[in-house]
Amino acid sequence: MTGIPGLRKKTDAVLVVRDSDLVGAALRRALADARPEERAGLERAAALVEETAAVSEGEVRARWVRARLAAVGFTGDIASVAAVKALRQAEPRLSLLAAVQLQKEAVARPE
Repeated sequence: MTGIPGLRKKTDAVLVVRDSDLVGAALRRALADARPEERAGLERAAALVEETAAVSEGEVRARWVRARLAAVGFTGDIASVAAVKALRQAEPRLSLLAAVQLQKEAVARPE
């Protein structure tokens, strides 16, 4: 999840974009035409896409929060004020409200 191009101010909106259905369909098409030596790899890839697609949007956001915190070197308590501050440093366009909502989602979904 990244900022929306053209938005310059802080935002409370956090958008999750998922295209795993498109990737899954492409893999199924490739699998239909695959040579025998390609099938195992494509079947594994299709299974991974299905597994990823089954993850809730809340879990996707929680993982994103943890990844952003890790990217800025935050190793403290994810439920802390310092975590919100680190998240907003990692993503300066997040409003305080959005950062707190994302933090709550990450806290509610431990790794």
